[in-house]
Amino acid sequence: MPRTAQANQRLRAEQRTRILAAARRAFARKGLAATMDDIAAEASVSHGLAYRYFASKGAIFYQLVVQDLGAPAAGLGGFLEMPGTPGERLESLVSEFVESRRKYPERYLLLDQALGDEATPDDLRDLIAGRGQEVRAVLRRLIVAGQGTGEVTAGDPDQLVRAILACLDGLTRWAVYHPGESDCHFPEAEIFLRMLKP
Repeated sequence: MPRTAQANQRLRAEQRTRILAAARRAFARKGLAATMDDIAAEASVSHGLAYRYFASKGAIFYQLVVQDLGAPAAGLGGFLEMPGTPGERLESLVSEFVESRRKYPERYLLLDQALGDEATPDDLRDLIAGRGQEVRAVLRRLIVAGQGTGEVTAGDPDQLVRAILACLDGLTRWAVYHPGESDCHFPEAEIFLRMLKP
């Protein structure tokens, strides 16, 4: 008995999702050097099937970056207005950052690689850079407000922002390249927050 149109549509959507997930893993490890063969092998599909869903690896890469930019930091501004003291809001934000990196390390490594790769289209690089600026600005505002209330250590807020983000970036790489260890030993947000305590 032939499949229904709905069953075919569902199957196409599942294949597309599988190829995208495999591409995210391949790009996270290899950057834009990953090939369609790498992606197809990671997805356990034929090379031709990967091309059936996407015209090129560039099209896949573009789709992944646009997806990821829409997901992680959509509500950043909400941390500035949420109830509580600046220190409590900062704690919530850092906790969100840590948990998101724990769950989706490939997402962040992909964005980092796209930002640093000369082959990334300028419009995509601008989107990624803009998101990074937004993250740094919100984190900095909460650090400065927390310093004003005595909840955050004194010092250059830009250096504190860089320290937190550098630690998160390092953990992201560690989680991608050592997934078994990362599952057991990914630090809790409290460890990051200790850097900010007065």
